[in-house]
Amino acid sequence: MNRKAMITAVQAEMPERRWKHTRGVMETSVLLAERYGGDPERAELAAILHDVAKYWQTSRMEAVIREQGLPADLLLYDKELWHAPVGAFVAEHHFGITDSMVLDAIRYHTSGREDMTLMDKIVCLADYMEPGREFPGVDHIRELSGHDLNKALIAGFDSTITYLLAQGKRIYPLTIAARNDLIVKAREA
Repeated sequence: MNRKAMITAVQAEMPERRWKHTRGVMETSVLLAERYGGDPERAELAAILHDVAKYWQTSRMEAVIREQGLPADLLLYDKELWHAPVGAFVAEHHFGITDSMVLDAIRYHTSGREDMTLMDKIVCLADYMEPGREFPGVDHIRELSGHDLNKALIAGFDSTITYLLAQGKRIYPLTIAARNDLIVKAREA
C-alpha cells in the first residue's frame, strides 16, 4: 500500500483530533530520527500506524488479543495499552508491514520494554512530546529530547508512572522494566 493510501485509511480510523496528534507524532519521529541517527522513513511509517487501533471498540481489541495470541496479561491492565500491540497486528496483517523494527515501535509505543531499540525510543518519545501534547512536565521532556534521548524517555516514563499512581491504577510491568533498563544504561554510559 502506498503512503497516501495508508494515510487515508489510518485517518479514517480516528477522529480529527487524534489524526492531528498522529501528524504531530509523524513530524516529531522524523525530527528525532534525524537527530539521533535513526531512519526517518521507518520512523514516520511507525508513527503513521501507531494509533491505528486506538479508537476500536474494546471488545474488538480484546478479540484480537485473545484470537491472535497477543500477551494475555494485557487484559489485566488499563485498556489504553491494548491499542499498541493490536495496532502492530493491524499494521502487519492489514497494511502488509513486515519490518520488525517498525512493528515493534508500534507494539511498544505505550509501554516501552527492556532493551528498547532506537526506533522504539523514537516513536515512544515522539508520542509523549509531539507539539499538541500538553501535560505537566512535557516541556522538560522536550528540553531533554534535544540532547539525551534516554533521559527524555525516563522523564516520560516517570510522568506516566506518576499519573497512574495518582489515579490508583496498576502499572504495566514492561513500563517499569523499560524505565529501570534505561536508568541502568544511563549509569553505565
